[in-house]
Amino acid sequence: MKLAIFIFTSIIGIYFGLCLLLFFFQRSLIYYPTTGKISPIDYGLPEMDSIQLITEDGISLTSWYKPPSNPSKLTILYFHGNAGHIGHRALKVKPFLDYGYGLLLLSYRGYGPNNGKPTESNLYLDGKAAFNFLIQQKIPIQKLVFYGESLGTGVAVELAQNKAIAALVLEAPFTSLPEIAKHHFPFFPTTLVLKDKYTSVSKVGNLKTHLLVLHGSKDRTIPLKFGQKLFNMAEVDKQLYEFPDAGHNNIYSYNAPSKIIRFLASL
Repeated sequence: MKLAIFIFTSIIGIYFGLCLLLFFFQRSLIYYPTTGKISPIDYGLPEMDSIQLITEDGISLTSWYKPPSNPSKLTILYFHGNAGHIGHRALKVKPFLDYGYGLLLLSYRGYGPNNGKPTESNLYLDGKAAFNFLIQQKIPIQKLVFYGESLGTGVAVELAQNKAIAALVLEAPFTSLPEIAKHHFPFFPTTLVLKDKYTSVSKVGNLKTHLLVLHGSKDRTIPLKFGQKLFNMAEVDKQLYEFPDAGHNNIYSYNAPSKIIRFLASL
């Protein structure tokens, strides 16, 4: 009997200990930045310029920008995912640059050479600074495309609300971070302990633009069902591309750029 009580209390202790670890180190599990100085030339994008964006709370963000080749072309504001830095997106964005689109590769705080710590509220401030920069560059809002990748879809949806932008493109989107955490950690009270929630599912009803969702059917990080659910809840003109053989990071190996450009060209 005493042994059983000891085992039970030990299991309970271990469980609550793991919950505490999850609470205190959760952002280390969400954000995986690669830090250090980077330049567009180093990653094969000599046509882009390194610029400085200043956020409302005074953080300077080194990001990369190229204006559109002519006023008729769209400009893409790219919100990257939770890992690496903007240089790791160079091959992905090259087709858009070659097509003549303008492009702003936003580098979040804490990523690349940027100071600060990434959190949900902080990434929203970073995104707002990038949007304001493009408006200051005289890019018409109806010529803007917000592109969100994975975690960046949460930032893109937040900023796209009630804006008459040209389009919103979401690559491997999710409904909310608590739902994804619950999927991966079903035995932990992730809904209660998560500080950053990115509840896109409660915001898609506020979209006022065209929507394109791209998702790999074999995505194990953010399973397809979450992207489908978010797509189904959006009440706008929308398209969904499912990539049967793609996982979380490789839809660009299955002709994703041409699908995106075709979608944007049809607007």
